[in-house]
Amino acid sequence: MSTNSSSSTTSAGLPPFNVRANPYRAQRRWPPDFSKMDLKHQFRLERRYRRRAKLKYARPGWTTAVKLAQWAGGLSVLGYGVLYIDWGQEKDDMPFQGIRQRYRDLVESLWTASTTQPTRPNLGKIGDASVKSSAAIAERNA
Repeated sequence: MSTNSSSSTTSAGLPPFNVRANPYRAQRRWPPDFSKMDLKHQFRLERRYRRRAKLKYARPGWTTAVKLAQWAGGLSVLGYGVLYIDWGQEKDDMPFQGIRQRYRDLVESLWTASTTQPTRPNLGKIGDASVKSSAAIAERNA
């Protein structure tokens, strides 16, 4: 077995690429010589290149993720400043005191049962009615 060592073909079996014998010649020389072009044509080429580069290198998923991360970071800093930071002032003069109090009340109501409002307002009435009815039944049976 002999190996293909001739320089007339490549490893894929295609003839080597020759610039002078290329059947698909470029229509224009690239990169163009901007010193020989008028300004209007330079601007057109630059605008076209900019548009194509912008489309090629666009990463919409990454851009959206970065925007969301920036918004989340900004809103968390703002929320921390409004709700938690001790501004070093008296309690009555603190900014956002009303918002802080409403937030604390909301958070406390989530984690603890409220003693001021019964969660089942008819519970006592039902218990009283059942006691009365059981007493009435006991009297009838006696």
